[in-house]
Amino acid sequence: MEPKHTNNLLKETSPYLLQHAYNPVNWEAWHPEVLERAKNSNKPLLISIGYAACHWCHVMEHECFEDEEVAKVMNNNFVNIKIDREERPDIDHIYMDALQMMTGSGGWPLNIIALPDGRPFWGATYVKKEDWITILSRLSNLYESEPSKVIGYAENMAEGIKQINLVETNYDSNSYSLDQLKESINNWYDYFDTFLGGYKRAPKFMMPVNLDFLLHYATSQKNEPVLEYVTTTLTRMAFGGIFDHVDGGFSRYAVDTKWHVPHFEKMLYDNGQLTSLYAKAYAATKDLLYKKVVEETIHFITTELMTNDGAFYSSLDADSLNEKRKLEEGAYYVWKKEALQELLGTGYELFKEYYNINSYGLWEHENYVLIRDKSDAEISKKYDIDELELNNQIKRNLQLLSEERKKRDRPRLDDKILTSWNGLMLKGIVDAYKYLQNDSYLSIAIKNGEFILNKVLKKDGSLYHNHKEGTSTINGYLEDYAAVIDAFIGLYEITFDEKWLRTSKSLTDYCMDNFYDDKSKLFFFSSKEDAIIIRRTIEISDNVIPASNSIMALNLLKLSKVFPESDYKIIYQKMLKNIQPNFDKNPQNYANWLHLVLYENLPFYEIAIVGKDFKDKGPIINKEYLPNTILTGTLKKSSLPLLKNRYAEDSTQIYICEDGTCQLPLTNTKEVLTLLRKTQ
Repeated sequence: MEPKHTNNLLKETSPYLLQHAYNPVNWEAWHPEVLERAKNSNKPLLISIGYAACHWCHVMEHECFEDEEVAKVMNNNFVNIKIDREERPDIDHIYMDALQMMTGSGGWPLNIIALPDGRPFWGATYVKKEDWITILSRLSNLYESEPSKVIGYAENMAEGIKQINLVETNYDSNSYSLDQLKESINNWYDYFDTFLGGYKRAPKFMMPVNLDFLLHYATSQKNEPVLEYVTTTLTRMAFGGIFDHVDGGFSRYAVDTKWHVPHFEKMLYDNGQLTSLYAKAYAATKDLLYKKVVEETIHFITTELMTNDGAFYSSLDADSLNEKRKLEEGAYYVWKKEALQELLGTGYELFKEYYNINSYGLWEHENYVLIRDKSDAEISKKYDIDELELNNQIKRNLQLLSEERKKRDRPRLDDKILTSWNGLMLKGIVDAYKYLQNDSYLSIAIKNGEFILNKVLKKDGSLYHNHKEGTSTINGYLEDYAAVIDAFIGLYEITFDEKWLRTSKSLTDYCMDNFYDDKSKLFFFSSKEDAIIIRRTIEISDNVIPASNSIMALNLLKLSKVFPESDYKIIYQKMLKNIQPNFDKNPQNYANWLHLVLYENLPFYEIAIVGKDFKDKGPIINKEYLPNTILTGTLKKSSLPLLKNRYAEDSTQIYICEDGTCQLPLTNTKEVLTLLRKTQ
């Protein structure tokens, strides 16, 4: 049967855009010729931004964009543009800033009305049908009757969008000290929920960027309260419904204070960062729960989001078809008590206790979201059962649930491949191998690294941002370079294959040529080769994903240790200096930058392993949580300054260096680790 309506989104590859290809709205993707057409017709732009796993995007589509009455208003009065925010973060940045300036808040779907040249003059998130028709009619009339008023507002808005993204040069000669950092952390601590983890609010976002820094800070400064807060948060998240106990992987956030009911979409970027974080936490604490989380998250990723050639898809939708064949958030993941009783039989009572099939685990419509609130030791004691047997019983029960769930309609898959998110996931897999030493993780990491080299790295040394069905169409953004460089440095540290390190350096040099801003001493989000609307964004604030500039600054620090002849040290120190005025008031928004404060104030070591046993000794050092190190190694020869002229016959030498100055070599990894632990 032929669809009743189609539009130009049928030509796109983004699953989100394709979802809207059968709307009666005459949607267009963001292309220069579309903007030119708007200018020629003098029609304002209606720009709607979302992503495939966005629940409220689906709701607004059903209520508004699938409605012929709404479509008539939109088609008659606007040039309508649909944008996948994950494909075009450069545009999303601009209009999200605009929306927050207009309304004080943001979110998706993000709906903007703009002049034909892209300057915005109205914005909102989700809007109901009747309100949407009324608003659009009024805005269209205003644009026709009082164009000078609209243009004046849009001009002011565009100037504001430029101004809020400016970074001032910091001429203060003082670097941010450990005492300043301590005071900043103490102020930040007031927001910590030390009982349930996260912050004292709902909804609760996992914020792996913040927890990663706080783990580093707590271990390096021997700060027990901060470390306890981190471990409490990690444990509560792992116990909560936000973690899929049946098949692994994390949802985006919890709508409540106890991490119970998630917004059920599963994003690659969350799971990549959390894999890395839990692997580090396992190395630092040896808590087996954290190891289990890493293993089950990677199982989810490799089962649900990994392609045959080693790339990773973007997300799974929050919504799926329920028993009535209607899209419902969480339908794939929740359970009825009666179904669990029938499925588990005699195993139900123990399972009920373990995952709170009671008032604590009840959500809505008699559905339960599995959540833990007791340790294995507590339940073993209550039921007088050995912990190993308890775990085996729970594992068998979860397998039954997994098989039963496979009979349900699965959430929709966003099968586009994003370079930046693959970089984050690759770093997670690298850290999982580093700290858990599972050889299969090494294979996965290398395969993904090869995919990036072969499919999204261009001949001119630049990257693509996206990949779908053998095709890439969008030039890379700073986030793509930053994430891949970081992951490739890590891949070098676990393989000692210098091609990963050399590629990291060449990508960094490409960024210097095409993204660096001499004025701010930071990097633009988009390349000088690409067209811009209103401004070239400079991304500095860390959020759910670290800012591309903070990742780049850390990359430059690490690469400066391996390539000391470069200007990388000068560059990252200038970046840090210009950002540090923000640290006192908003440390939570600059958490990834704060690693640099620790690195600048405490020893940072380059470790060089040279000799026949370098591949055996490397993993022994790697599995320790030592964030203040970078590891290099070779059998005999290398052009890397750290490894030159260090080979000794019949001996594997380990050098501990600081800014290129090395201590006398050691041969015993225990001695090396003892020395490094003392100075961490």
